[in-house]
Amino acid sequence: MKYVIDKNDRPVYLQIYRQIRQDIIGGIYPFGTKLPSMRLLCDELGVSMVTVDHAYSLLCDEGYVESREKSGFFVIFRESDGFAAPAERNTPHSITHHTYPDFPFSILAKTMRRVLSEYADLLCEKSPNAGITELREAIKSYLIRNRGMRVESDQIVIGSGAEYLYGLVIALLGRGRVYGIESPSYQKIEQIYRAEEVEYERLPLSHDGIASAALAETRASVIHTTPYRSFPTGITASANKRYEYIRWSGKKGRMVIEDDFESEFSVSTKPEDTLFSLSGYDNVIYMNSFSKTISPALRVGYMVLPKSLVGEFEKKLGFYSCTVPTFEQFVIAELINSGDFERHINRVRRRLRKAR
Repeated sequence: MKYVIDKNDRPVYLQIYRQIRQDIIGGIYPFGTKLPSMRLLCDELGVSMVTVDHAYSLLCDEGYVESREKSGFFVIFRESDGFAAPAERNTPHSITHHTYPDFPFSILAKTMRRVLSEYADLLCEKSPNAGITELREAIKSYLIRNRGMRVESDQIVIGSGAEYLYGLVIALLGRGRVYGIESPSYQKIEQIYRAEEVEYERLPLSHDGIASAALAETRASVIHTTPYRSFPTGITASANKRYEYIRWSGKKGRMVIEDDFESEFSVSTKPEDTLFSLSGYDNVIYMNSFSKTISPALRVGYMVLPKSLVGEFEKKLGFYSCTVPTFEQFVIAELINSGDFERHINRVRRRLRKAR
């Protein structure tokens, strides 16, 4: 092993996790291989057993390895998995929308008053079509810190909720395509594709995402997926499945729409990997909103375009006016830049971990 740990760069367990994960993906530890014992890693790296246990637990949680009693940790990730046979099927179980502690109204009200006071003149100006620079820069920094997504602000488009942005994506990618959606999926996703009069296919879910056979056989050139938690089944895409989506998208002309529903409130002690950050094909459109994290009343969402589509979006749809009031955009930018937004998310995640 040649793992290098910088103990001044906290947290150490994430450094261990990332290096082992990269070795698994790169084939250094192929399927079925036993990972080094926790004791061996502790001795070689000079870290505590708790630190290594935390790193191994993350690898287990994300489906890279599994723990076998009295035997150790074994790799269960195979980048080549998928397409060979129908995936294991299960009967989806309905869940209700999760409810989380509200964003503190006192902080929201204080931020609104500060924006009214400090940005008075700017609030009467028309927003740039893709959203104000301040909010797009704030989201850019947040995504780098928390999602591992290194993007530029010109890739970010602000809109009044995910449903509005779905329509923009269809207009951008074209109505001549076939779109693949999870089945079952959030009802409004299918309703919007139907309302836009585009052809779509329902792709049945297996225990860990879209069934491999359905993905292999679909005529769709775009798949719309919610890898963190599909609604209403609550199914989360495993590490194998996420890479299967990425491999599927490697064929010319294919795209992935990643709807990152509720991922901010993962109980994991590290941010969930996004398809956008994992893919090297520059063909994933990432979508999220502030409905769960701040308030559904704000009706503010955003999408991150792959670099390859930024120019095309500007040419085809750049004339559309931003549908979110300038005031609300400044409020969210202030919440992110002040740290109040992330402090709220971290408080909720700690409560969820404690409850679990």
